[in-house]
This record gives sequence, structure tokens and C-alpha cells, in this order.
Amino acid sequence: MPTGDRTFLRALGQRVAERRKAQGLTQAELATRLGISQQLVASYEGGRRRLPVALLPALAQHLAVSIEALLGLTNGTSKRGPTPKFQRHLEQLSRLPRARQRFVLDMLETVLQQASR
Repeated sequence: MPTGDRTFLRALGQRVAERRKAQGLTQAELATRLGISQQLVASYEGGRRRLPVALLPALAQHLAVSIEALLGLTNGTSKRGPTPKFQRHLEQLSRLPRARQRFVLDMLETVLQQASR
């Protein structure tokens, strides 16, 4: 593998590990969410294996970061869009059963209506 590729893969792996830890996830938890083994996550984070392009969208979603930020093309922050904490809440909400999602949304709508008065 060319030196440039190794350097890129190590940097990518480091960004993945940093975001995973920032999300409070273990390698095993991230692996389960992605449908891969913990050893494979460790290999990606260590820069020992190439991360498949097809895995990037799911990985970025679970790490609440853009694909561009994972690839090192941006710093991961943007002036538009939800904050990382809010993004995590939205992801947690999306995993709730439909009835609970509706309950949370009804509460949110009520609070927003009261705030706009």
C-alpha cells in the first residue's frame, strides 16, 4: 500500500475513533449498529483496513458527522443544521417505537406553541 494511502487510512481511522468516543459508543456498539464485527471496526480505526465506500453513509449517520468531515474535507462543524447533541436526540427519537415518537412530538409541539405566544 502506498505511503499516502496508509497516512490517509490512519487519519480516517483516528477521526472515526474520535467521533465514536464523542458519541459515547464502544467499538462493539458501533459494530452492532453497522452490522459488522468489532474486530473490523478496530481495523478501520487503526488504519489497517480500507473502509468500504458503501459503509460511509451509515457510519457518518451513527457518528452524527458528515461524510466530508469523516474524510477530513471539513472540520465537522457547520453553521447550519442541528447541534451534535440535538442530532443525537433526533437519532434516539428515531429508534423509539412509533407511539413514543408521537408522544414526544406532541410534547414538543405544545412547548413550541406556548413559547410562540
